[in-house]
Amino acid sequence: MSLSSGIVAYLIIWWMMLFIVLPFGVQTAEEADEELEAGLATSAPVKPRIWQKFAITTLLAAVVFAGYWGVVTYDPWGIGSYITGLKPE
Repeated sequence: MSLSSGIVAYLIIWWMMLFIVLPFGVQTAEEADEELEAGLATSAPVKPRIWQKFAITTLLAAVVFAGYWGVVTYDPWGIGSYITGLKPE
């Protein structure tokens, strides 16, 4: 795997993990028994903790990418030959 394809794969994995992590721990003003500020949507989170979610996303994406890299690099199940059409060595 080249560096550029690794970066692209990591960014795609990171983005998917972000959408998995975003809903965790979200509370609306109604759920938190707080007053809703004027101009905010009723579904707006009270404390989004976005930096914490970015950190969790980065860690999860690193773990998933490490698994992806291992499978692509070492081909543990021998499925690379089916994809590329080449016989395994």
